[in-house]
Amino acid sequence: MSLVLGLTGSIGMGKSTTTGFFREAGVPVWDADAAVHALYEQGGAAVAPIGALHPAAVTDGAIDRAALRAWIAADATALKQIESVVHPLVGQSRADFISDNSDKPLVVVDVPLLFETGGDRRVDVTLVVSAPAEVQRARVLARPGMTEAHFRTILSKQMPDAEKRARADHVIETLTLEQTRADVFDLVAKLTGKLPDA
Repeated sequence: MSLVLGLTGSIGMGKSTTTGFFREAGVPVWDADAAVHALYEQGGAAVAPIGALHPAAVTDGAIDRAALRAWIAADATALKQIESVVHPLVGQSRADFISDNSDKPLVVVDVPLLFETGGDRRVDVTLVVSAPAEVQRARVLARPGMTEAHFRTILSKQMPDAEKRARADHVIETLTLEQTRADVFDLVAKLTGKLPDA
């Protein structure tokens, strides 16, 4: 059985970069956001059940995210209905990934709201990817279409970084690519008892 490492971190903390280094080290990575995207695409498992709940949410055989947001804004029960469809499907995707990689010593599940959703109870070890607040803010505000108000809204839905760091088994700071890569490879070696191939 694999050791399952739950990776999380607030917006702009460097999760994508860090998961890239885990992949480089030969560690399989499951991405919760990518799993949801796959469920919403044409032929995705969430399209028919969400369409049955709210037909306007489906356009050309795929979930229309703008229509989904409009439904959530207009109907206080919409989010709960969507989650009742999506959460079990995402859980199945994660379970399948872990099962498919059970011969590997270590796998990573990248879950943005790991602590907020109690996902930390379903993994063996937790890692928080972090950076100082001013670095985080600069990274996020550099994204196309991002505003200060939107950034604040996103932060308000996420557990404070200090609390995540306090709850995590491991913390990696993402200030430089070189140091982040070295820290990832060190952690892989520590958790698997051997050095990565790369």
